[in-house]
Amino acid sequence: MNSEVMARHPMTAGFAFSVEASCGSARAGLLTTPRGDIQTPVFMPVGTQATVKGVTPDQLTDCGTQIILSNTYHLAVRPGVDTVRKLGGLHQVMGWDRPILTDSGGFQVFSLGHRNRISEQGVEFRNHIDGSPLLLTPESVLDIQARLGSTIAMILDECPAGGVSKDEVAKAVVRTHRWALRAHEHRQRLELFEPMAVFGIMQGGTHEDLRRESAQQLLELPFDAYAVGGVSVGEGRDALLSTIGVSAPMLPFDRPRYLMGVGGLEEFVVAVDQGIDMFDCVIPTRNARNASLFLSDGSSLNMKNARHKQDAGPIEEGCDCYACQKYSRGTLHHLYQRKEILAYTLGSLHNIRVFHRFLEKARKAIISGDWSRFRDQFLGALSSRSG
Repeated sequence: MNSEVMARHPMTAGFAFSVEASCGSARAGLLTTPRGDIQTPVFMPVGTQATVKGVTPDQLTDCGTQIILSNTYHLAVRPGVDTVRKLGGLHQVMGWDRPILTDSGGFQVFSLGHRNRISEQGVEFRNHIDGSPLLLTPESVLDIQARLGSTIAMILDECPAGGVSKDEVAKAVVRTHRWALRAHEHRQRLELFEPMAVFGIMQGGTHEDLRRESAQQLLELPFDAYAVGGVSVGEGRDALLSTIGVSAPMLPFDRPRYLMGVGGLEEFVVAVDQGIDMFDCVIPTRNARNASLFLSDGSSLNMKNARHKQDAGPIEEGCDCYACQKYSRGTLHHLYQRKEILAYTLGSLHNIRVFHRFLEKARKAIISGDWSRFRDQFLGALSSRSG
């Protein structure tokens, strides 16, 4: 552990992180927050619009959800921060009393690039609803997240698309650092409605030297933890996986490491093996709405396929999710074919549970010292199917 990078500043009061077990670089940790403890590695379902689509908070809890992600940009557009505050804050609006992490809007710099203009001041959007202007700055995004009542806030970063020149990525690293400095300075002036941790974000694209530069700059600032940003933005799968490998060890051992916007069982294995602790992705619910349901070996089923029509078995034998316990493949096939809303709820519950259960098993394997076998068994089976 002496060779590991360590944080140089304490975490915000009420927040703590400890590595409870490790196996190689893989870790099983505990992130303590004023809204409850989080066992890592952990997956955060995405509730962009203050709701995980089609799923209630009780259902999320029942399938193992510990923390939810929501989005600063989208909530600032609708229903608006004043409305969320008037309604009691984001936890009250969502009916969720456990931790909430809010993304700063930095990903929308990438995904809504045709609607924004980036300057040193921040990002000016023509919002996707009515085209009215919205300026996000390093200061305003922290103000918004504080007023929402976020448990964990992300700083504003510039997230360049995969495939842009190294010079463009380098410029984004420099700007992200300048914005991080402003966020740190503004943090001292925030009006907090409840305790809020703030995570810094590493950029650098697929370039190891830029990733290292970004990490070294971030570590000078007293953020509570650090994230790997700027991945899964069109850089290609091999580049994504290799970037995870070089980035994770650059972040402090004694703080949670968050891989932003990445989800999938193979991605979990590769990232956990490198020491990543936190994940989010829209894939489980988005795929469920398109009738694509995951299995625990990393494969998936199209529930609209006619072969499921009279199948009385569950989506997956041995799955403990509500959908598998109560419904058959045949029923799901019928519901999807008829576009019944229940299909999207059941599919989402199943997919989210597959992700949670996989990371729960990964955690147990790390604690028991059996991580290498767990990793190799999964990747070996995946390789044999693809081969």
